[in-house]
Amino acid sequence: MIVLVLMALVNKRSYIIIFFFFLLTTAVKGQKGVELGLWLGGSQYFGDLQTQLSLSDPGLAGGLNFRYNFDERISLKSSLNYARIAAYDSDSPNTFERQRNLSFTSNVFDATFQAEFNFLPYVHGSKDEWFTPYLLAGFSVFAYSPKGELDGVIYNLRDYGTEGQAIGDEYSRFSRAFVYGFGLKWDVNFDYSINIEVGIRQTQTDYLDDISTLYPDLDVLAGNRGLTAVALSDRSAVSGIGEYGRQRGSSSDKDSYVLFGISFMKYFGSLPCPDLSNRRKTIRRRANTLDW
Repeated sequence: MIVLVLMALVNKRSYIIIFFFFLLTTAVKGQKGVELGLWLGGSQYFGDLQTQLSLSDPGLAGGLNFRYNFDERISLKSSLNYARIAAYDSDSPNTFERQRNLSFTSNVFDATFQAEFNFLPYVHGSKDEWFTPYLLAGFSVFAYSPKGELDGVIYNLRDYGTEGQAIGDEYSRFSRAFVYGFGLKWDVNFDYSINIEVGIRQTQTDYLDDISTLYPDLDVLAGNRGLTAVALSDRSAVSGIGEYGRQRGSSSDKDSYVLFGISFMKYFGSLPCPDLSNRRKTIRRRANTLDW
């Protein structure tokens, strides 16, 4: 455990390892069961084309959930998710970004695996323990494909090497992300519950938006990929912005996206049997009280 704490001091993301370690070494007893459900909500991208903390223009998102409850505090959940993300320099309050005039849209297909810790005991069918906020942490793998529009035609930006990538050396269509967030769970009845959740995906790619480093040599790009690649690489309306070696994006931070929404879950389990030893203790206490 000391080693894990030291790792966290070195790597800010290692808290996820500690979180999983805590959950998986906690005694698992009490109510167990499986939940299946659907969720629907929104998505928001953050990166070189969206540097402001804003949810003003979310995309559509949704998916399927599978959860296994170990007890009233701990559960593991996997989900298959779809999200639509997009961003446009033309919407930015920053003058340079508006002049840069880049944009993208992308469909993201995401598989997430996360552990959840309930702040309050949560038991399906209970009259008292029917609600809890919770924390989540885990990881996801996802596929993405940023696209751009030019003269009414949609292009797959990866195929045009917009930052001078050599043919065959393009960024991957797949990546992974650390996931963390929070949510609320509450029972409608024993069988059904509603969850509201916000999950942040801190990805391991800086090309979610097709933007990361510098403008390439546009003459070389034209020779290798054609004039369409040049037009997709430099969309600026101001002379000089797309000069070779000038900053096109920032590679210092990876991109991220957020999924948020409401899910409807069906519980497949049974009410836990009361602990006989606890019942005997209760009976003894009542008997002692009567003797007095």
